Amino acid sequence: MAASESLSGPNELGEREREAVEALLYRLADDEFVLADRYTDWQVRAPTVESDIAIANIAQDELGHARLWYDLLEDFGYSEPDLIWERDPETFRHSTLCELPFAEGDWADAIVRSYFYDEAEHLRLRALEDSSYPRIRDRVGKVLGEEDYHREHAENWLRRLVGGDEGRERVQEAVDELFPYALTLFEETEEDAAIDDLGIRTRSLADMRAEWVETVTGTLTDVGIDARAPETDEDGQVVADELPDHVGRDGDHTDHWASLYDDITNTYDELGRDHAARLMEDPDDE
Repeated sequence: MAASESLSGPNELGEREREAVEALLYRLADDEFVLADRYTDWQVRAPTVESDIAIANIAQDELGHARLWYDLLEDFGYSEPDLIWERDPETFRHSTLCELPFAEGDWADAIVRSYFYDEAEHLRLRALEDSSYPRIRDRVGKVLGEEDYHREHAENWLRRLVGGDEGRERVQEAVDELFPYALTLFEETEEDAAIDDLGIRTRSLADMRAEWVETVTGTLTDVGIDARAPETDEDGQVVADELPDHVGRDGDHTDHWASLYDDITNTYDELGRDHAARLMEDPDDE
């Protein structure tokens, strides 16, 4: 599925090409943005000072990654308010794994979620290293380098938590709850055929999901946690019974998303803003 040739710049893309690029960028950016905000729920609540600093740094990294992908969407004429602050929450395309509130006071929830997400993100980013869209290809390296640290942090904590009976029980509960939501990271939409055909991504979601399942179930089994591969149909798609009621990629979110979006945009709304100040340098100017 490797790209045979590079696509044009944003102003020269055909309609099908632009729709495919935009669909992929929205997923990448929305996942990172929403999960970063969820991570801030752990600010000054993590079990150690070191882990508090680490989760804050990870949240900052994810916000920076979201900024990289949203910036590429601005190539198509969107403004930051269009993309975040004034956007209809139903148009967000993040996986519902990202929007769920953490189980109260349960660090195992944060670690399992991070482990699931970071293993998936690693695969998704590697599939963009040879993307046919140069603007995506040029930014993947920076994101991958930081995501490698996130994966290491999550797996190290995972192994640490299962060292005791209580920790292992909490990890098992988090795995049972979050595994179906993690599968939504690989759910296809109508744009995926074009994304693959045009070489914007060099691996299919089904292929990446299969590797992700093998990796995470292998690690979890290795540390004494029960996990199994989901049932799939003859086309390799996860059967509906294995997925949660709300997937996210199609705009169908849990009730938690509406309240989270209100929290995210509250200050912007309360101040009566109609634009957003630029808090980070444009990546193209760095």
